[in-house]
Amino acid sequence: MKQVPEEYYQIMEQLQAVDFVLVELTLYLDTHPDDLEAINQFNHYVKERKHIKKMFESQFGPLQQFGNSYSGYPWNWKDAPWPWQV
Repeated sequence: MKQVPEEYYQIMEQLQAVDFVLVELTLYLDTHPDDLEAINQFNHYVKERKHIKKMFESQFGPLQQFGNSYSGYPWNWKDAPWPWQV
């Protein structure tokens, strides 16, 4: 497996933290669907996640398959390490 820079891990950690917040807010909103502040927080973190994902993928390649991430040329989905390998 090729060596990845420290920034790879830093951005991945940011993405994981935002994902955690989104999961927790989703669970909360399932039982409190009228909480406007929580909905605003959720939407804020969705936007933040998109930004972090775009930043990660522009530097290190796709995070998800099946049309959820673009591929560079040549096809770079095969390039390791994949996010779940680190």
